[in-house]
Amino acid sequence: MKKDMQCQIQNNLGFSLVELLIIMGIVIIAASLVIPSFSVFRKKSDLINNTEEIINILRLAQNKTLASEKDSQWGVYFSTSTLLHQYTFFKGSSYESRDVSADKVYALSQGVEFYEIDLLGETELVFDRIVGTTSQSGKISLRLKEDVSKDKQIFVQSSGQITSTQGITPADINRIKDSRHVHFDYNRHIETSTETLKLIFSHNSSTITRDIIIIDNMKEGQIYWEGQVDVGGESQKLKIHTHRLNSPDTQFCIHRDRRYNTKALKVEISGDTTGDLISYDVEGQTTKGTSIYVSEPIQQ
Repeated sequence: MKKDMQCQIQNNLGFSLVELLIIMGIVIIAASLVIPSFSVFRKKSDLINNTEEIINILRLAQNKTLASEKDSQWGVYFSTSTLLHQYTFFKGSSYESRDVSADKVYALSQGVEFYEIDLLGETELVFDRIVGTTSQSGKISLRLKEDVSKDKQIFVQSSGQITSTQGITPADINRIKDSRHVHFDYNRHIETSTETLKLIFSHNSSTITRDIIIIDNMKEGQIYWEGQVDVGGESQKLKIHTHRLNSPDTQFCIHRDRRYNTKALKVEISGDTTGDLISYDVEGQTTKGTSIYVSEPIQQ
């Protein structure tokens, strides 16, 4: 009898162990399914939250400007030069001339980045006093680093209206487009390790050239250069980058604001012997490049 009871206890313990192993297996499988989903959900939430936070800061800058708080304009400056992309809420008519003591710096979440700051060639946005309008209209685009298909845009109209992709976006058909921001396609493979972009400025019947070594100006797999060139004592300021590169063709994007550019300009690329990419007259109007590989520039 005693032996039978021992066997029964052992059988009960054995059955309980099997059950425990099954339960543990189910828990592990469930966790392996839930944890990645939770991680994706968290990152999407970070993207949405960062977008909403930027909209709130932009509206705060606009409201402070409308109220002429501290007798000043207010704005927001966007930076992609740090490991975590960030934006700065500042006091002043421009980021360069701001009151540094009033700065408030905000960093994006670790898995979120800016992939385009398209504010008519600027990386800052300042509102006008009394009316709340801005001369730096455009959009700020964010995305997930690990899944670039997940993105958000913030649109700022010249009227001062700020919207996101979740709200009303500006109708493209009614949007004023000009030569300060143009796109064009380039249907030739670019050897990024050896080729050079060449900026050729015209001044008093002479030319001033600036070479941009492509391999030294790459950012996240795209060509990216922004800078100034002194031409006849006047600083010419522009930005050249690509939205796609050799995939299979290339799309160039050039920002050239007339407020900072007074000289005629022609852009070439060293590996193309058929002609230039694009040219600008002193008024900022564009002309399609003579290269056989370029498309007509499209004003944004």
